[in-house]
Amino acid sequence: MKKLTWAGLLILLFTLALTACGSGISDEAGAGQNAAGNANAASANPAADGNAAGNGQAAGTGTRTLEYLGQTYQVPAKVERIVITGSMESMEDALVLDVHPVGAISFGGAFPERFAKVTDQAESIGEKIQPNFETILKLKPDVILGSTKFPAEVAEKLGKIAPTVLVSHLAVDWEANLNLLAELTGKQAEAEKAISEYQSDLEKAKAELTGKLQDQNVLAVRIRTGKLFIYPKTVFLNPILYEDLGLKAPAEVAAAKAQEEVTVEQFAAMNPDYLFIQFASDENQETKTALDEFLNDPIVKNVNAVKNGKVFVNVLDPLAEGGPAWSRIEFLKAAQERLGE
Repeated sequence: MKKLTWAGLLILLFTLALTACGSGISDEAGAGQNAAGNANAASANPAADGNAAGNGQAAGTGTRTLEYLGQTYQVPAKVERIVITGSMESMEDALVLDVHPVGAISFGGAFPERFAKVTDQAESIGEKIQPNFETILKLKPDVILGSTKFPAEVAEKLGKIAPTVLVSHLAVDWEANLNLLAELTGKQAEAEKAISEYQSDLEKAKAELTGKLQDQNVLAVRIRTGKLFIYPKTVFLNPILYEDLGLKAPAEVAAAKAQEEVTVEQFAAMNPDYLFIQFASDENQETKTALDEFLNDPIVKNVNAVKNGKVFVNVLDPLAEGGPAWSRIEFLKAAQERLGE
C-alpha cells in the first residue's frame, strides 16, 4: 500500500511539472505576439515612435494627441520650436497664421523675400527637398513638418529627431494643412477666420465673374527651362480657376494627368481668352529670354488673350505652390481684378 502511495505521488508531481512548463511556454509566446503587435502599431506612425503616450493628454508626459488626415500623432503639449522641411505648403501656411519656425526651407541658401515676415527667427535647414539632418537636430525642434513627397527613408530619419508630420502636397488638402499648423500653434481662431474670409470673397468673385466668363477660355501655364507647361485641374492655380470659381477647364487641362509640356502649336489650338503665366528666373537659368520669345512668337501673337491684351504674368509669386491657403487668397484677389477687366 505504501509503494502504491509513493508511486501515485510521483506521477502527480510529474504531471504538475509538465502543466507548469506548458503554461510558461504559452504565456511567453503570447507576450511575444503582443510585443510584435505593439511594434507594428508604432511603426505605422513614425511620428509617434518614442512618444507612445496613449490617447489625449497623457498625465505627466506633456504630450497630446493630434489628428491629421486620418493619422494620429503624439506631439508635445506645447509646441514652440517648429522646423519646416520639404513642405512649401507649410511655409505658405506660416505666412497666413504668422507662425515663425526655428528652421525653414531656403532657395540657393537664402529665404525668398515673400517669407521674410516669418523667417526672421529661422535658420536654413536645407533646400526644398534636401533637408540637412545635422542642422535640424541642432535646432532641437518640438515638431518637424515634412512633406508627403519625401521618400520613406527621409521621413524615418526625421522621425528619429522629433515627432514628424508629413504634410500633404495635394491642393485638395489645403484646409486640413492650415488647420494642422493652427492646432500645433494654438492659432485655430486665425485659421478659421482665414478660411471663412476666403470662402466669402470667393462667393463674391463667382457672382461677379460667372456670367461674364461663361463662354471664355481661361488658362494658367508655367514656363520652366524654356518650355511651356500645363497642369491637371487639381494642381497649380487650376483648383482656384476651375473648382473654386467654377470656370470651364480647357479639354487639354481636363485630360492632363500631371505636369505636361505643350508646344506652341498645341497652345495656339487651345486659344485662351485669358492667360495667366508664371515665370521664375530661378527655373529658367539658361533660358532667361524664354518669356519674351514666347510672347513674340508669331503663332502666339494670334491667340485671343495676346491679341486682346489679356495676358497676366506673375500675378502671384512665380514660385508659389498655388494650392495652399496663401496662394488661394492672393491669387483669388489677382484673378478677380484681372478677369473683371
